[in-house]
Amino acid sequence: MAKEYGVGDIKVMEGLEAVRMRPGMYIGSTGMRGLHHMLWEIVDNAVDEAANGYADTVSVTIERDESVTVEDNGRGIPVGIHEKLGVSGVEVVYTQLHAGGKFDNDSYSYSGGLHGVGASVVNALSEYVHVEVYRDGRIYEQNFRSYVDGGGKLQCGKPVAPLAEIGRTRKQGTKVTFLPDARVFETLHMNYDVISRRMRELAYLNRGICFKLFDKREWGNRKEAEYKFDGGISDYVRYLNEEKTALYEPPIHIMGQKDGIQVEVAFQHNDGYAESIFSYVNNIPTSEGGTHETGFKAAFTKILNDYCRKAELLKDKDPSLSGEDFREGVTVILSLKMHSIQFEGQTKTRLGNTEARPAVETVMTEQLIPYLDDLKNAATANLIAEKALKAAKVRETARKAKNMAREKVKLENAPLVGKLSSCTGRDASVNELFIVEGDSAGGSAKMGRDRRFQAILPLRGKPLNVEKKRLDQVLANDEFRSVITALGTGIGEDFTLSSLKYNKIIILSDADQDGAHIRAILLTFFYRYMKELITDGHVYIGQPPLYKVQKGKDIQYAYSDHELSKLTKAAGKGYTLQRYKGLGEMNPEQLWATTMNPEHRALIRVDLEDAADVEHLVSLLMGDKVAPRKEYISEFANFNKQDAFAQRADVQPGKEA
Repeated sequence: MAKEYGVGDIKVMEGLEAVRMRPGMYIGSTGMRGLHHMLWEIVDNAVDEAANGYADTVSVTIERDESVTVEDNGRGIPVGIHEKLGVSGVEVVYTQLHAGGKFDNDSYSYSGGLHGVGASVVNALSEYVHVEVYRDGRIYEQNFRSYVDGGGKLQCGKPVAPLAEIGRTRKQGTKVTFLPDARVFETLHMNYDVISRRMRELAYLNRGICFKLFDKREWGNRKEAEYKFDGGISDYVRYLNEEKTALYEPPIHIMGQKDGIQVEVAFQHNDGYAESIFSYVNNIPTSEGGTHETGFKAAFTKILNDYCRKAELLKDKDPSLSGEDFREGVTVILSLKMHSIQFEGQTKTRLGNTEARPAVETVMTEQLIPYLDDLKNAATANLIAEKALKAAKVRETARKAKNMAREKVKLENAPLVGKLSSCTGRDASVNELFIVEGDSAGGSAKMGRDRRFQAILPLRGKPLNVEKKRLDQVLANDEFRSVITALGTGIGEDFTLSSLKYNKIIILSDADQDGAHIRAILLTFFYRYMKELITDGHVYIGQPPLYKVQKGKDIQYAYSDHELSKLTKAAGKGYTLQRYKGLGEMNPEQLWATTMNPEHRALIRVDLEDAADVEHLVSLLMGDKVAPRKEYISEFANFNKQDAFAQRADVQPGKEA
């Protein structure tokens, strides 16, 4: 008999209880990303004070107990009694959802974060929050805790006592310390590198503001960093281009305002071929682009085409150059400050505000045209135009190569006969493509796979480093042509994710320097020409074992040196040890059992946590400059990849991370 559904079944969750019940709705997840999202909400409040001209320093301290302290020297949270609620402004901000000073345009001109939700959400999901406010020469303090009461009910973010004045000070601002609740999060360990990268990014986006980071967790190994960039986003462009050869210096920097929207753009061309545009709205990365990027591209193309005609680099009979031509080898930072942001897209990282496009176009037109017309900038303007004209000629060559590639795709897998071993299943949502290093390993993988859903594409040589090559050269490379045809998505501007034939693309290479290089080359190719494969979560790195430990008939596999130590210790005496130098040393049964069987294998999904940092790293590792690459490899490289990846992702056999 069906249960009746009445008014008594409707549950009303008061205060912060709703946040505790559904944390993913507010911070995305209860894993590492959600944990760091907690910190960003408090940091955003401090940055809003700085961005609106009330503070010049923001500091973050990771304390020994994994709590985090965020301090700014802004105005301090209002401490007066709220007229309607009868409690202090501090208590309102930390206990009431949708309460704050960011809903009108009086207290803050621009703001990031969750617009009044952030502080209370952090309180709801923390074991404790301690707030100190320095305002009007006085120190105010209030503590909040989450606990289980005598009746067994969890109380979330409750004030321990009302806000209290505890002393005098010359300081000004707000200091917040919070400890995420272990009952909510899978881990409480904040990642220093992730925080450092974000604070560096914020320092670039907020010119002249000082960001400080301290990590007190390890005695004798305390880390700290300080970021301040007086050049703002121009310095950001220089940083992203430092492993490349810039065509001109300084970067072109444009600032302006239209209808209450502040627009800031910095760009600089380099001698490479990749286009790199990174956009932000109120300091929030918009990795999927949006209306502001559309406005930039449209204005950039029109203004530069007009310049080329005015300078008679293009004749009346010549067709206009494409935006792709002008954007070849350009690094762009686009930063907007505006009210009432509307985000769209699968991950809510695409700007949807229609008014952003004309604002960007107007500022670009008003600022870039006079720059190009100024005789002082003639050399720079001509360099940009000449690069675009060369790009147009190469684009025509690439277009012909693409047409040839399309014709080959129509023949299905004809170009891959004897190379690609397709799977029998036709359900792209479950099918997997293993890109395997070498014919020997490819042969084992073909025999060991489950042919119902696993396809194998062996690489018969080291593919081209696409970071140093033009698109037409990439399309002429046999190995990449095979990859493009196997995936069925097209490439570059013609890429179509909906045509993807496999849900997982798994890179399988040896655990040595050559294997690491092949992985880097393949990842660079996907990043440059099929980025959506990465952002949509389709690219993985397989984790074959490094060792086989056998004692009698008992065989076990170790995926790291740490795991090997445990296995050999447990085995005692009389075991044999084999170090796998390459995938080809494993027979088909071993490769299936350890690396390809979904129930036992370990995969690492490739992700873009910080797009700008990835851009810098790809340029450093795959670009022309040798000295910085050597320095980076000597400091960070670990070709025992299982250890290196396990430290980052806690990957164990039978799991995907």
